[in-house]
Amino acid sequence: MKFFSVFAALLIGGVSASNVIELTPENFDSVIGKGTPALVEFFAPWCGHCKNLAPIYEQLADAYAHAKDKVVIAKVDADGAGKALGKRFEVTGYPTLKWFDANGKESKYESGRDLEALSAYVTQHSGVKSRIPAPPPTNVVQLDVHNFDSVALDSSKNVLVTFTAPWCGHCKNLKPIYEDIATNFLLESDCVVANIQADDKKNADISEKYGVTGFPTIKFFSKGSKEAEDYDGGRTEGDIVKFLNEKCGTKRAVGGGLNDEAGRLAQFDELANKFFVAAADIRQTIYKDAVKLAASAGVASKHYIRVMEKVVNSSEAYIEKELKRLGAILKKQNLAPSKLDEIKIKINILSAFSEKKADAKVGRAESEL
Repeated sequence: MKFFSVFAALLIGGVSASNVIELTPENFDSVIGKGTPALVEFFAPWCGHCKNLAPIYEQLADAYAHAKDKVVIAKVDADGAGKALGKRFEVTGYPTLKWFDANGKESKYESGRDLEALSAYVTQHSGVKSRIPAPPPTNVVQLDVHNFDSVALDSSKNVLVTFTAPWCGHCKNLKPIYEDIATNFLLESDCVVANIQADDKKNADISEKYGVTGFPTIKFFSKGSKEAEDYDGGRTEGDIVKFLNEKCGTKRAVGGGLNDEAGRLAQFDELANKFFVAAADIRQTIYKDAVKLAASAGVASKHYIRVMEKVVNSSEAYIEKELKRLGAILKKQNLAPSKLDEIKIKINILSAFSEKKADAKVGRAESEL
C-alpha cells in the first residue's frame, strides 16, 4: 500500500528522470502520513540557496532510490503550485526542510545541508542506508572542532584554511582549484592545505572566533604564530600558489610540480658562470671551490657539482643531451611526484649552466666589437 501511494504520486506529479518526488496540494496527503517517512524540501524557484541545494538534493534522492517504498525524498514549490502547502506548514523562508514520520508528524530539519549530513539524518530517522558513491580521495586536510587547533595552530607548520559551506556557489567553484593546490603542495611537509565546514553547528565556535561571516573565507596560520592572517588575494590557482610560495618559501608551479626557480642557488649560479668562461685548467680550481661550498649549501648543490664533474670528465655536450633526456622523462609524468620534483630540479640546474654559458658568449662577442 505504501509503495502504491508513492507510485501514485509519481503519476500525478509527472514522471521524470529525477528521483525527487514533486508534491502538490493534490497529491501531498496521498504520500505523506501513509506509512512511509519523508524528507520534504519547501523551495522557491527564485531562491539562490534553493538553487545551490538542488544538485545535492538530487544526489540525496538518488542515494535512496533503491528504497522508495521505505523512505521518500520530496519537494514542494512553496511559492508556486504548492503555495497552499507552504502556508499550511508555516514556511517563512527558503529552503525549509521538514521531516515527516510514517504517520505524518512533522519536525523541522536543522542540520547541515551537505550530502553527508542530509543522508545521515535520513538514515537515522528511517533506518534505511544510503547508497552514496564513495567520494574521490582528497589531499585537503579536513578540520573540525576536534582537530582544528592541533593542525591550524601547529607551530611547526604553515597552514592555509578555507572556511566553506556546502551550499555556497563560490565555495563549489573554488573546491576543484583547492584540491589541485592541496595535491601540488602535498610534498611540502611544512605547508598544509586545509578546509573546515564553517556552517556546521559543531564548528560554530571556531567560525565565531575567527570572525567568519561569509563563504568562502580564507585564512593563513604561519609557523610559530597563533594569529590568523586574512587572505584577500585572488581565487585562481595562480594567485593562491603564489601566496603559498611566498609564505612557505616553496617553489611550486601552477598546474603541478616545481617552477623554474626550484633548486637554484645564487652562489652556485655564479660559480657556474665562472666555470664555463674559464679555461680548462682553471675549471678544476673552480670545481674544488664549489665542492667546499657545497659542504654547507644544502642538497641542491650536489647537482651543480655533478654537472661540473661531467663537463670536466666528458664534454659540454653533456648538458644539452641530459636536458633532452630529463625533459622527455618529465613530460611523460609517469613517475612518483617526489621523483618528478627531483628531475625538475636537475633540469633547472642544467638550464642555469646553459643560461650562464649563453650570457658568457654574448659578453665575449660584445667585447670583441
